[in-house]
Amino acid sequence: MIKNYSIPIHHDDITSLHAGDIIYVSGDVFTARDEAHQLLLKKDVHEIPFAFSDKALYHCGPLMEMKNNEWRVISAGPTTSFRMESFEQDLIKKFDINMIIGKGMMGEKTRKGLENKGVFLVYTGGAGALAADQITKIKEVFWLDELGMAEAVWIFSVDHFGPLVVAIDSYGNTLFRS
Repeated sequence: MIKNYSIPIHHDDITSLHAGDIIYVSGDVFTARDEAHQLLLKKDVHEIPFAFSDKALYHCGPLMEMKNNEWRVISAGPTTSFRMESFEQDLIKKFDINMIIGKGMMGEKTRKGLENKGVFLVYTGGAGALAADQITKIKEVFWLDELGMAEAVWIFSVDHFGPLVVAIDSYGNTLFRS
């Protein structure tokens, strides 16, 4: 049975997940790519205008459209996660992140950062329209003028988001070769 987990995800749920499991999630996610990772790491925790503890990190550079003075998601597929490998362990530690969603592999630093703490979930590449359909609300956007549409930090509410494969679990197990 494939289960839908709520974000924020509880530690007991994190530890119940194992590499290879397939799940869905519902709740809030925030997007962050390379430039957003760098910006977040430079800022003091108290300078960040949103809480990390109740959201999952989504490696995504969405394609958005402004229509009738409201944002609409056109495509929100995952971006290649390994580009964030050099930043991820520090981001996990600094902001207490326990769930990351992306595409492709992550390396040893991320695996170590998630041990006893969190999971890395893989969303299928090329499924940007499906992901957009699973976003139920655009809550906020930060640093849009500074970073541009794809690199800005977007806060989305998602419902039954996935399918997602647990690629790295909290026990340090990974679907990737070291």
